[in-house]
Amino acid sequence: MNYNDHRPGLKARAAHLALALSSAAAVLTLGVSAVTAMPASAAGMASDVAQALKLRLPKTPIDAISCDTLGPWCEVVSGDTLFYIDETARYLFVGRLYDMEERRDVTAARLLELNPDLLATGAARVASDPPAGRDEAPVQAAASHVDLSSLPAAGAIHWGNPEGERLVVFSDFQCGYCQRLTAELAKAKVQVEERPISIFGAASRKISEAVLCAKDPAKALHAAYAGQAPATGKTCKDAKALDANEAFAKANGFAGTPVIVRARDGAVLHGYRDAVAIRRFVAEGKGEAQ
Repeated sequence: MNYNDHRPGLKARAAHLALALSSAAAVLTLGVSAVTAMPASAAGMASDVAQALKLRLPKTPIDAISCDTLGPWCEVVSGDTLFYIDETARYLFVGRLYDMEERRDVTAARLLELNPDLLATGAARVASDPPAGRDEAPVQAAASHVDLSSLPAAGAIHWGNPEGERLVVFSDFQCGYCQRLTAELAKAKVQVEERPISIFGAASRKISEAVLCAKDPAKALHAAYAGQAPATGKTCKDAKALDANEAFAKANGFAGTPVIVRARDGAVLHGYRDAVAIRRFVAEGKGEAQ
C-alpha cells in the first residue's frame, strides 16, 4: 500500500482538528460558550455579551444591552452611564460615539434619554419631558431654527472679530470638537458669542462658572480649552445665567456640542465645521450662498 494514497485524508483530518482546537481556544478566551461560526441575532448576541460581562465585570451592574443599532458595537447601560463593547466581549470602549453622517453625538443623545436632567443641571424640566418612570424617553427633536431673544445677556463669553457676523455657539469646555472649532471660528473671522452648557455634567458646569466669572472671560475660555481652566472659587452673579443656556439648549434638542446658531436669523448648524463651511453658513444668511 502506498502511504501517499492516504495523505489527502490525513490532511483533511488535521485541518479539521486544527479548526476545532482554534474554536475551543476562542471559547476559553472569551469565557462564554456562545462563540460559533453561525451569525447571531441581535438578541442572542446581547445575551452572550451579558454572560461575558458577568464574568469580566462582576461588580458592574448591567441594566441593558443593545447590539442592533451601532454596527460592530453593543451599547451597555449601567445606571446613568454608558459604555460600548464589541460583539466578542473582548474590547470595551468608554467615550463619545459620533455619527459622522448625521453629525450627531450619539452618546450625548442616549445619556439625555437615560437621564433627562443631565444637561439642565439646576434648570427646570421643560414641558415636553416625558413623565418619570416611562420606559422610553425620546429626546426633543433638534431644532433647525431657534429664537435667541429669550436668552439673557449674561451667560455668554464674547470673542473673535467684533466686525464679523455674529454666531452664537453652544459648547462644553470638555468637548474636543468644541476646542477644534475655536480655531476655525477664528479663521472665519466671525464674532463669537459662546454660551457654555454642561453636556458632560457637573465637572463641565464648574469649568463654565470659573470661565464666566474670570476677570477676562475670553482669555479664560481659550485657557480652558487648552486644559488650563481658571481655579474655581466663589461663583459670580452671571454664573446663574448658565441655567438659562442649558434650559434653552435642552428645550431646542441640543443633545451634543458644538451647536452654531446664526444670530441674524436663528438658523442652526449642529456639529463641528471648518472655516470654509462656517463662511458658507454666514453667506447663506446674507443670501450670498453660491
